[in-house]
Amino acid sequence: MTDQLKRAIHEAKTAKTTSNPTDKAVASSEEQNFDMSESTYKTTHTAVRKARRFAMQGLYEWLVTDRRFETTDKLGWKDNAPHDIAARTRATNAMHTVHIGYYHEMMRDIPEQIETLDALIEQHLDRKVEQLDTVEHAILLIGAYELQNRLEIPYKVVLDEAMKLNNHFGATDAHKLINAVLDKMATDLRDLEVQADIKANRRSSQKAAAAAAQPQPQTTDETKAVTNADDTSETPTTTGKPRISANKAIKRPRANKAQANISDYRASKKASAQGHNEAAATPTPESTAADVGLHDSNLVNSDEKSKD
Repeated sequence: MTDQLKRAIHEAKTAKTTSNPTDKAVASSEEQNFDMSESTYKTTHTAVRKARRFAMQGLYEWLVTDRRFETTDKLGWKDNAPHDIAARTRATNAMHTVHIGYYHEMMRDIPEQIETLDALIEQHLDRKVEQLDTVEHAILLIGAYELQNRLEIPYKVVLDEAMKLNNHFGATDAHKLINAVLDKMATDLRDLEVQADIKANRRSSQKAAAAAAQPQPQTTDETKAVTNADDTSETPTTTGKPRISANKAIKRPRANKAQANISDYRASKKASAQGHNEAAATPTPESTAADVGLHDSNLVNSDEKSKD
């Protein structure tokens, strides 16, 4: 059911009440009954956070009007009920991303439990509730209501959401007061949950300290060599090729043509030089015979000269 259809139904009902004055009381009671089963609106964590923001603004408006008139005994001035504030907020804002059910719940239950919630808040204050800033008072009311009535919401979430509300609407240093009051209130209202959280934090800190105190194994050169060898070893696949992983790139050998040409040229050059040296060192049969004849002629000539 859309907002336009709801407004049309509301206008039709108000038209009937103006025509028949005896039904005004029935119409006012129908307006106070909020529809908590609206499934067309968001119910996420963000939607609940937005519901808190709208509820904080609505409670602020109620605290400075009807609640203030009630505390000062000016009951005749009361003309801004919480359900009227909620209806006016829904008519003037886009609420399609807000948890409407939770918003109406806070706007209905917190004003009804205002005395009890103020008593819970005042136990942990060094002043009276009336001396609080109105924004701080509204934030503390939402936090106290969630700690007492919404047990499915963790107390840390309640404190964190109260800090976010203060950052968005409150004063600069107001978070100190709000955090201190809600923390003490959580210890009173959620004692089991707080103690369980403390024990969990203690166990985690002890585990961290034990892990830090445990001596680390020293890596020697041999272990490093073994680990490097293990890293370089590659498990063959069914095809016989090395397995390629995303973490380690395999460098495949590539033939360098320039290096091959240079090595071939050097080898051929060396072989040709060696062959040339061997050829120069070993005489041929013709050269040896000519050399022998030359030597013989020399010897004969020398003998003849000696005879002469």
